[in-house]
Amino acid sequence: MIMQNKHKILLVLSLAFLALTSCKKYYVETGIHEAKYDGNILQYLQDKKPFFDSTLMVINLAGMNDVISKENITFFAPPSSSIFKSIKRLNAYLRTYGKDTVSQLSQIKPQVWKNVLSQYIFKGSNRLKDYPQRDTLSYLAYPGQGYTSYGNRTMNIGVIFNDAVVYNDKGAEISRVAYAGYRQLFLAYIPDLSNPQAFLMNAPIATSDIQPTNGVLHVLNTVRHNFGFDVGAFIEQVISAGINPPTQ
Repeated sequence: MIMQNKHKILLVLSLAFLALTSCKKYYVETGIHEAKYDGNILQYLQDKKPFFDSTLMVINLAGMNDVISKENITFFAPPSSSIFKSIKRLNAYLRTYGKDTVSQLSQIKPQVWKNVLSQYIFKGSNRLKDYPQRDTLSYLAYPGQGYTSYGNRTMNIGVIFNDAVVYNDKGAEISRVAYAGYRQLFLAYIPDLSNPQAFLMNAPIATSDIQPTNGVLHVLNTVRHNFGFDVGAFIEQVISAGINPPTQ
């Protein structure tokens, strides 16, 4: 009986530890947020400056303030740093070919910002629980699902079900339960729409299920994402549309 109770206590402690570590890992970068927010999505982003300062500028330049603040949408919000990384790559390309670099986001044409930003917006409200399972090692069984973005591009969205793992006091794994661990939402760009399960460009979600008054907000991981997913395609769009001179 004593041994059984001891095992039960160890199990409870292990599960508690797992829950705590899962929470920490799940909410990496943006911190734990209250699910409900008394304001629209645009107001939420404005409340979180400077994390979304460039994001807000892009929304404004794209002419999508009303979409973000008034329509019922699910927005996978790219942080400002992801925009900075893509602009850095753009400027490296421009310097290589002896062209002037971009110093202001307004130098990039509004239609380019709108085309790219629209990949992160979907009509209707969807929380993590509303998306199907994805498994990067078993796409045939768990492929996620294609969803049409606001800009009419098909994007793959799915939830990674991580394994629940328990370790002993020496750090060695003693048990593993497949798909029973914490869950993380992923938004993915499909480079080849004729082969929608190949070479996906994945953007993990750092914080999911924030619920402003006009939809649902999921915040992308700032470390592992470049704005536009395919930076080469983003650069091509910018160059093709032309770059405005900087304003004084």
